[in-house]
Amino acid sequence: MTVSSIILLSLAGLLSGVLAGFLGIGGGTLLVPVLIQMNFLPVPIQFTPVQATATSSLAILVTSSAGSFQNWRMGYLRLRQILLLGAPALVTAFLGTLVGSSIPDYWLLLGFGSLLLTNIYLVSLKKRVVSKAKFRESRMAIGPAINPVTARLITGSTAGFMAGLFVVGGGVILVPLQILLLGESIKSAVRTSLGVIVITSISACAGHALNYNINWVAGLILGVGGLIGVQVSTRFLPKLSNATVTNLFRVMLIVLSLYIFFQAWQIYSAAG
Repeated sequence: MTVSSIILLSLAGLLSGVLAGFLGIGGGTLLVPVLIQMNFLPVPIQFTPVQATATSSLAILVTSSAGSFQNWRMGYLRLRQILLLGAPALVTAFLGTLVGSSIPDYWLLLGFGSLLLTNIYLVSLKKRVVSKAKFRESRMAIGPAINPVTARLITGSTAGFMAGLFVVGGGVILVPLQILLLGESIKSAVRTSLGVIVITSISACAGHALNYNINWVAGLILGVGGLIGVQVSTRFLPKLSNATVTNLFRVMLIVLSLYIFFQAWQIYSAAG
């Protein structure tokens, strides 16, 4: 592996780590396109789409584990909440992959892009609900009347299914659902999401390893870069206001949705 390849992988991992700590996403939406684009650069390392997904899963496992460990050290890790959300996510993620395999790629991308834009609304919906509830009975002030266990099952199951369907880690789905259904703050949702990604990425990484799809050297380089980035962002997150984190999350959703729509158009044009 050349020096240029190592530098590129390290920078991609660093950026994904920063995003993971700030926004509770695994980074696969960033890493997979970067690895695929390396096929068009004058570097000796090449990735097929499945190898890019598999290698990014290893990097995501390293990054999310490091970020969750840091959150634990700082007293912010809620293990019970993570397990209650992660368990149903593992089951429904498999179902999502079965459904996704029967749908054309460009339709999947269009659906995912639309979901990202919908999440912008979901993130802000809780504030509207709480604001209106101030003028109603106090029992409604925390949001929709739903059993906490049911809410966790719905949140984890939905995030897992969408993650399997759209081949993403689930963070961009899990954060808004926690805010809306569980009444979590944006920071708490980000930290819990990062912990759930540890669980889902272990499963994904194990499956890819059994099929020999992982480039271990590239994945570890990405992971080390992500480890550094997530250490910085998890330490800095408590200093940011909820409004700042919310706005960062919205910007990320808009940028990702535009990129996904562009990919969908490219695949549709090629198929036509």
